[in-house]
Amino acid sequence: MAATLLAFFFVFIVLCFFLQIHRKKPETNNNLPPGSFGWPFLGETIEFVRAQRHGAPEKFVRDRMERYGSPLVFKTSLLGHRMAVFCGPEGNKFLFGNENKLVASWWPEAIQMLFGKCLNTSRGDEAKWLRKMMLAHLGPDALSNRLTGTMDIVTRLHIQNQWQGRSEVKVFNTVKPYLFELACRLFLSLEDPKHVAELGSLFNTFLKGLGELPINIPGTRFYHAKRAATAIKKHLIMIIKQRKLALKQENAPSFEDLLSHLLLSSDENGRFLSEMEIANNILLLLFAGHDTTAVSITLLMKGLGEHPDVYKNVLKEQLAILEEKAPGEVLKWEDIQKMRYSWNVVCEVLRLIPPVTGAFREALVDFEYAGYTIPKGWKIIWSAVMTHKEEDNFPNVTKFDPSRFQGTGPTPFAYVPFGGGPRMCLGKELARVQILVFLHNIVTKFKWDLLIPNEKIEYDPLATPVQGLPIRLHPHDI
Repeated sequence: MAATLLAFFFVFIVLCFFLQIHRKKPETNNNLPPGSFGWPFLGETIEFVRAQRHGAPEKFVRDRMERYGSPLVFKTSLLGHRMAVFCGPEGNKFLFGNENKLVASWWPEAIQMLFGKCLNTSRGDEAKWLRKMMLAHLGPDALSNRLTGTMDIVTRLHIQNQWQGRSEVKVFNTVKPYLFELACRLFLSLEDPKHVAELGSLFNTFLKGLGELPINIPGTRFYHAKRAATAIKKHLIMIIKQRKLALKQENAPSFEDLLSHLLLSSDENGRFLSEMEIANNILLLLFAGHDTTAVSITLLMKGLGEHPDVYKNVLKEQLAILEEKAPGEVLKWEDIQKMRYSWNVVCEVLRLIPPVTGAFREALVDFEYAGYTIPKGWKIIWSAVMTHKEEDNFPNVTKFDPSRFQGTGPTPFAYVPFGGGPRMCLGKELARVQILVFLHNIVTKFKWDLLIPNEKIEYDPLATPVQGLPIRLHPHDI
């Protein structure tokens, strides 16, 4: 009885939330895309979430494309908002090319509330400035000059401590804390294990709230995530204050990390970021710099475990790089550029199971697309996972085939795991180096078997094997 009452209370709160955000004038335009707004207040959110939990988020889009005659766009209602879902490379091209003209970046309320004012929730000139400032630290120049060797050193130590001497590991559970430690070192020069572990524990709670409704009552995942976000930002502001004092010293120590870069950089008018803005942006990059990469590495190891012929080709390429280096010599930027086949394999993994299903935009004005009107204020979804699984874009679409990415690669705007246009993922190049550095170190030391063949993948909110991908290790004698 108590459980029934609790469930009823939760549903009542959800309905109240939707009722509040749906208090708006109904659309009078009769030229809307085909589709359905679903149930009152709830829309089609339940079906949308169910498809993600079942590991097939593309089903939500595919079912409606078939129902409405495979349109380029259809309407729905999700998370309390009227939405248009843009389908295929044409939709991606249109949205990426009209950023800050017809559409602008938008994220659900839970994400906005948890991250606060940062690059992801900014638009226009401010977003351009933040992006330019961060790219100076995360772009190819920074990676080639400073960070690749550091990543290799940390990765070797991680594999030595957490992989060698073990017969079995759960990949996701093992690589996630390592990548968080690496992100803390790269962005904050934070190396104290106790401090990193404390932040990591808070971060795990924070992540569980990103895909939730912003219902801030005790017991909900959003409530716990909000509290964790507040605690993380308090930690970060304490670190920021300490760094500001250190930078003012006459013989200030040299910090070549993102934190110092953000503290010392200003826009063309001389404006510096506030402490809270810096904390928000570092929180964003800690998420982008470790969680999505942990998912990508886990899915990569799953793919290699399922395709031993591909594994052999990756190992051959990585051993050739290893043989050219002196004993103990760390990887360099030039080595990363030689990993062409390995990166094609990564791309094919991200095609079949993109860690993030897609992203959102908001219509800044009424505009026409594919013969339909998209009203101002409507939210828009572009779907990486659906585009990646269309036969028209990738023949023999379910086959694992890294050769798709040789030469000119896929059709433009068909492969979009990192988005595109002005809002393309800021950490794309960082993720590429992180993944390839880890791949080099793991394949040159181990082969592995999957302990749960065909392990289920669910999106919560990122694509993750439900059991964490347990594997059995077989060390090489190299």
